[in-house]
Amino acid sequence: MRVFLTGGTGFIGGHVARRLRERGDDVVALARSPEKAAPLRELGCEVVEGGLSDEVAIRRGLRGADAAIHAAAIYRVGIPKSERKGMWESNVEGTERVLDAAIEAGVSRIVYVSTVNVFGNTNGRVVDESYERDEGKGFLSCYDETKYRSHQLAKERIAKGAPIVIVQPGGVYGPNDHSEIGNMVEQASKGKLRMKAFPDLGLNLVHVEDVADGILLALDRGRLGESYVLGGQLSTMGEAIDKAAELSGRKPTRLTLPPLLAKLSAPLGPLVGPAMGFPPNLGEAISASDGVTYLAKDDKARRELGYSPRRLDSGLRQTLETSS
Repeated sequence: MRVFLTGGTGFIGGHVARRLRERGDDVVALARSPEKAAPLRELGCEVVEGGLSDEVAIRRGLRGADAAIHAAAIYRVGIPKSERKGMWESNVEGTERVLDAAIEAGVSRIVYVSTVNVFGNTNGRVVDESYERDEGKGFLSCYDETKYRSHQLAKERIAKGAPIVIVQPGGVYGPNDHSEIGNMVEQASKGKLRMKAFPDLGLNLVHVEDVADGILLALDRGRLGESYVLGGQLSTMGEAIDKAAELSGRKPTRLTLPPLLAKLSAPLGPLVGPAMGFPPNLGEAISASDGVTYLAKDDKARRELGYSPRRLDSGLRQTLETSS
């Protein structure tokens, strides 16, 4: 089929583009940067230059498409207030623009890449796609709020009959992952991580290749109007760090950054954050991590889509082998 793809220059979207091309689909990818789009061209993708604010480019890319996959989003936690507007414009307004253009173009199927983060802090509970968070408790970060609002936009359009399938990846990791998860795993594997921050942060850790496979399964088999959690293994940040160190022949660090110390350091975030490898808005990073769990089960995707992700051991081993 002919598939319009956003986010193809990103971590997850790049793997989706490769999977689509490997099976023979034509891919039209929206890309803001010609330089970053070079790998997509090498895969044989058609590239439409433009960003999520460029409605003309989006409509051009959707012309003649059978399906659309919207995977583009800004994923950062701990951003300064000056960057919140840009995140909202990308994650919320960009999603609205892509979904509405795809609906208007008459594509038969739209896959929207959401996240388990929309459930908020599950407080140790392992939830499923039917779970609804309490908005009255507020949001953990700007990313948390923007992805939640985007998720609601998709659900509103589903209620009006739009052919949308939603996928919700857990904590994604893999080679060339520049997120905080990837940073921690890399430092632990190289013996450079001196202290673990928020080791009890609960996640459903999933390899990026499994997420890409899950997105294609949703494209092919997902029931319109349904959401599917794409996970791998329920774990914690501390367990992932320890496992990465052990697989690399390193001794896992036993030191943990006291949450109180992190909170006391929050006002200094803009000054010491970049030098220490921390985000500038430490307060937001702390609220999204301290005592928080993002735990959701992927039983539905396994049952209905035939989704079969790898275990954390094998996923981390493959990640470290590829990165070395």
